Amino acid sequence: MTWKAAIDGQQCMASGMCAGIAPDLFVLDGPYARPLHEEIPEEESALDAADSCPAMAILIREGETVVGPRP
Repeated sequence: MTWKAAIDGQQCMASGMCAGIAPDLFVLDGPYARPLHEEIPEEESALDAADSCPAMAILIREGETVVGPRP
């Protein structure tokens, strides 16, 4: 099974935390970060990146359920 990753470009401040934590999943692309692919593997590093984002710009979903960031 896979998750879907999205980054809100209006919230992203390009801190690079996501790319540093999960470089196989996220990349800095100009003034914002973006997922390398819309669908990503279910990896703890994806949740760690979403949890660590200082702007809370990363959203990880499994179907309609939000799995990251974790509360």
